[in-house]
Amino acid sequence: MGDYREMWSKLQMDLEKHDILCEALPQAFGDIYLTQENRPEAMNYFNYALAEVHGARIQELQEEKEKGKKVVGTFCVFVPDEVILATGAVGVGLCSGSQFWIEDGEKVLPRNLCPLVKAFMGAKVSRTCPYFQSCDMIIGETTCDGKKKAYEILEDYMPVHVMELPQMKRKKNYEEWQDEIKLFIKKMEELTGNEVTVEKLRKSIDLCNRKRRALKRLYDLRKHTPSPISGLDALLVSQVAFLDDIERFIEKTNELCDELEERVKNLKANGKKRIVVTGTPMAVPNWKLHSIVEGLDAEIVVEETCTGTRYFENKVSTEGETIEDLVKNLADRYMKINCACFTPNDGRIDDVIRLVEEYKADGVINYNLSFCHTYAIEYEKLEKALKEKNIPVLNVETDYSEEDAGQIKTRVEAFLEMI
Repeated sequence: MGDYREMWSKLQMDLEKHDILCEALPQAFGDIYLTQENRPEAMNYFNYALAEVHGARIQELQEEKEKGKKVVGTFCVFVPDEVILATGAVGVGLCSGSQFWIEDGEKVLPRNLCPLVKAFMGAKVSRTCPYFQSCDMIIGETTCDGKKKAYEILEDYMPVHVMELPQMKRKKNYEEWQDEIKLFIKKMEELTGNEVTVEKLRKSIDLCNRKRRALKRLYDLRKHTPSPISGLDALLVSQVAFLDDIERFIEKTNELCDELEERVKNLKANGKKRIVVTGTPMAVPNWKLHSIVEGLDAEIVVEETCTGTRYFENKVSTEGETIEDLVKNLADRYMKINCACFTPNDGRIDDVIRLVEEYKADGVINYNLSFCHTYAIEYEKLEKALKEKNIPVLNVETDYSEEDAGQIKTRVEAFLEMI
């Protein structure tokens, strides 16, 4: 990474503390990613994107801001990127996956809270995340109680707009979500000074659909036995998707897929167990579970998570002649996401079983961040449904630290032997 200290200083970052983070991340990335054998050449771009995640990409955001554009941070796949793009703003994903930020997060939040929530608060409180420092506004959502209450504290540091996500999927809930999207449009128009028109919204819907198609293409290629790309590399692509310039990301992901399509022509069976991962999201730089599993005799072939299939499955229809029509289309698509915040949430169980069949998987690992109660509670029903289908399943509850890595490895080894 180049020298960006002057830029970071202007963003009022804690440079001394940020240096510690910058020293640790390349080493961790190198140990986990660059030690893999026979990686696709096209992954070099995603290596670069990660290496410059706090450098070149932040510089691009500052250049956009100098042109008068606003930068908006989001934490969840329920926040419609289409609205952000339709106002000419730039959206970036902010869910933090590093143990580095936990200590500072615990200065303002309880210790017995999900590490993801503590990490994003710590990232802002410590002033060590240039994405937070670049944002003109944060868009929250009510997908979990921890995040919902943390946003109240976050408001002491920067402007926050919270979208109220319904917790059920009845007809009236779809209408409620349409109203929330309309309020979000109004808020973004106030922030940017740009009106959302039918033409702009339809164009942004088409752009986001193109991004979803690129990711769907990548994931479909993972259905081959063996997969032409490691689960680790596919996870990195998904993580970069939340941060990168959207047009460039589409181009680079399709280039990767072109290479993988050639690869599958010559692949030979490797005997590795094929694993579906389901559960809570894995934000940068959370590569812990994938690193452990793929360090053994297994490959992760698909993730039913918010950093996996939930992010790109289902397109938004561009049919309609009014903002009202397009907002309804947005609501219809986003309400198809089967998050554990909903009750009931049988759709997620159906999705996991479907993915096991589509990807010819040998087993499922349910990944749960500590103190994420919605997913923890939901595991009982998931486990029962999978056992009825004779699908092996392992539940892993963990945080971002490496303290339990050995224990998880032992459990995964036993699970693979049992399969």
